[in-house]
Amino acid sequence: MSNTIRPSFRRRIVDTLTKSAILLFVLNEIRGAVMFVPVLYAVYHSGGTMIAIWVAVCSVCGIILSIAIPLYLERKFDIIGRLRSLVD
Repeated sequence: MSNTIRPSFRRRIVDTLTKSAILLFVLNEIRGAVMFVPVLYAVYHSGGTMIAIWVAVCSVCGIILSIAIPLYLERKFDIIGRLRSLVD
């Protein structure tokens, strides 16, 4: 009995992992939007003071980075393309 995995099985695993990664990315986008709403609410209730605006900018930058860095890394290293080429 051979220890090799059938290519079709590997393809299904890679497809499942790719779909899971896309789902997690979409959930990360939703999380970013959910985290942004309290920041705007706090700025509104603080009267728009400079410190509240500064904290809001820092919070929003952190949220944006948590979304932009995975996108940048995927484009730079073509992670999904490499996974698919390993299967083919």
